[in-house]
Amino acid sequence: MKHPPLAPDHVDAPHREALLGDLALESGETIHDYRQSFVTHGTLNADRSNTILICAALTATHHRLDFLIGPGKALDPARWFVVATDPIGNGLSTSPSNSVPQPGMRFPRFVLRDMVAAQHRLLTDHLGLDRVHAIVGASMGGMQALQWGVDHPAFMNRIVAMTPMARTAPWAALVTQTARACLTADPAWTGDGFVGVPERGWKAYSGLMNALLMRTPEAVDGLADPHAWFAQRAAQQQANGFDAHDYLYQSWAYEAHDVGTTPGSGGTADALRAIVARTLVLAPPVDLFNPASAARAVADGIAAATFVEIPSSQGHLAASSTRAEDAAFLDGTIAAFLDVKG
Repeated sequence: MKHPPLAPDHVDAPHREALLGDLALESGETIHDYRQSFVTHGTLNADRSNTILICAALTATHHRLDFLIGPGKALDPARWFVVATDPIGNGLSTSPSNSVPQPGMRFPRFVLRDMVAAQHRLLTDHLGLDRVHAIVGASMGGMQALQWGVDHPAFMNRIVAMTPMARTAPWAALVTQTARACLTADPAWTGDGFVGVPERGWKAYSGLMNALLMRTPEAVDGLADPHAWFAQRAAQQQANGFDAHDYLYQSWAYEAHDVGTTPGSGGTADALRAIVARTLVLAPPVDLFNPASAARAVADGIAAATFVEIPSSQGHLAASSTRAEDAAFLDGTIAAFLDVKG
């Protein structure tokens, strides 16, 4: 199993695995020998009421929200038992890149609800929990958090969803389709898998995702040398070692997502109305990946939801530690929300 290099704001913890055996998927297919990767921070309290589940974003790991974890922060391990998970297909949990019985393009397609199902088994079967205080995530992590609220409405008291979509917007679907086109344009793509690392493909992907979609024009206005910055980001992308097969599968799940296709939900609006947990939705004014209007629509559709605009020009990366002011705003806002009684 691969792990990207630790970043300065990462909080290291022993990596753990729940061996869940066969994971039945919504499609009727099965992931064999499924391993759910996760880490924990803090200690479960006596009445088992202080768990917070973190769901990771597209291509991200359990470190995605580490900037919120630490003494005095929103997810303070002295108070909370934080369970940070790796989603299916991120290279740490079972993925096309590390599956022995179903490697590469032999891996079955999965959806975000399958990620939630695996996390539910982790919490209930492996950790013996029947309820958590909150489920927190950004981007695809926020989308998983909302799906948790639809699938298991009584399982959590709170939901924190940053830059989420209840149903993947056509714009976001085109973004992931273009990102896949960058990778599969590389000579390493055979039409049925990659025979090596698609280095040129990852460079094109990095230009699309890291330079153009994750930020806004205002966010990069201060760059002294855009070309050097681009080269540095492309090198960092390669160093992270994310597998191209894994991106194909996770991005397919990302763009297919709609809480309204949950069996028995009755559509997107009805699915959002089924969420009863108090919900905090956060998004910046402009997001060139997950449209900010989609986040506002989420908040409008949930009875117990509050929308808070992140005062940032960073775009999609406003929900991260890229800018210290944004991280501080998120930390304070989320800490206050988790403390609200009732």
